Amino acid sequence: QVQLVESGGGLVQAGGSLRLSCAASGGTFNNRPVAWFRQAPGKSREFVGFINLSGSSTDYADSVKGRFTISRDDAKNTVYLQMNRLKPEDTAVYYCAAGTYPTRLSYRPAGYDYWGQGTQVTVSS
Repeated sequence: QVQLVESGGGLVQAGGSLRLSCAASGGTFNNRPVAWFRQAPGKSREFVGFINLSGSSTDYADSVKGRFTISRDDAKNTVYLQMNRLKPEDTAVYYCAAGTYPTRLSYRPAGYDYWGQGTQVTVSS
């Protein structure tokens, strides 16, 4: 059973940067696609981006494209979300998620079977 733990959230001013980490235990990331989602108060969970098994393919929501970057270090069993030029509208709880099927990359939460507990990101204006 894969367990995921996010870290790196916090309070940052608009225009600043944060790097979130998602560490896996009880299993490995190296045969799983990994995604990041976020959920703001009163809103549904939304797709941020995903990365494939090898790290050769990523995709992002239009709202974060060009500002956020996902990378993975399978030797450390960790996936990262680098967030630059943060905006107040990026404020949310950020979740990482891992899939079961190696080739399935999904834009939907239902496409992932393992979730972390989330980490809060707050961007002040």
